[in-house]
Amino acid sequence: MPEGRVLVIGAGTMGRGIAGLCALSGYETSVFDADPDAQRAVRGHVEASWGRAIDKGKLSSEAAEKARHRLRIAQRLKDAADADFAIEAVPEAIDLKRMVFSELDDLCPPRTILASNTSSLSITRIARSTGRRDRVIGIHFFNPVAAMPLVEIVRGKDTSPETERRALQLVHDLGKEAVRVFDSPGFATSRLGVALGLEAMRMIEEGVAGAADIDRAMELGYGHRMGPLKTTDLVGLDVRLAIAETLAAELPSDRFAPPEILRTLVAEGRTGRKSGEGFYRWDGDKAAGEGERAATLARKR
Repeated sequence: MPEGRVLVIGAGTMGRGIAGLCALSGYETSVFDADPDAQRAVRGHVEASWGRAIDKGKLSSEAAEKARHRLRIAQRLKDAADADFAIEAVPEAIDLKRMVFSELDDLCPPRTILASNTSSLSITRIARSTGRRDRVIGIHFFNPVAAMPLVEIVRGKDTSPETERRALQLVHDLGKEAVRVFDSPGFATSRLGVALGLEAMRMIEEGVAGAADIDRAMELGYGHRMGPLKTTDLVGLDVRLAIAETLAAELPSDRFAPPEILRTLVAEGRTGRKSGEGFYRWDGDKAAGEGERAATLARKR
């Protein structure tokens, strides 16, 4: 088991997943969230996910019990700042992330690597809010964190080789496989994934096919484990919209302009699995059929 301390900032879906994985992997793990309700709920969410893994035979009760003692909920950020890694997992807003990194820079000791789980925002810009630009890096996990084998390591303009080495070691310790990319809009995974997802949405708008048929075409014809629209539901339509808007603003041409169906569904609160409906209807973790609102919007075009 590795030794070390990890601080996760943000107790949403991704933050909880990252914290749970770090604790299971042997790291002393602290979670902080500025929202008191999220802070109170995080342990229950993490332990419930471990319980489901135990029920499926993917995790032993003994391993979960050991991890439970490694997981701490920090009441104040400064109480958990003495960490080897601080991993930010707050919403995709550059000003918010820069504010978090500035505070971490003040609170964390010099050895601490400051990492962002951002899926699209510039690591170089985030690093400029700190006095340790060489120790800032992107460590982009995928949802669900426990199941997805990939982590994207994003090197900012000033990220040092030592910081990259330590980030790669962390990813290895967590049992994941890393791909390394340079800082650019959308990196590699978000840029490619969003491009495919947005085109699938345009196909729905144009009446080419329904969500399930488009997804099955990519799964069976191209070997994708999951089609682009179901993936969008899992990631969150609001998250995909934010990434698309970032890419549209930073890359030439209009190929990342968000389709109207995406904007409409997000405005209505139909953000995918977490809300119960997006391009599909959801019954817990399982898609129960195509989303009625998405189908209605497609028929109107």
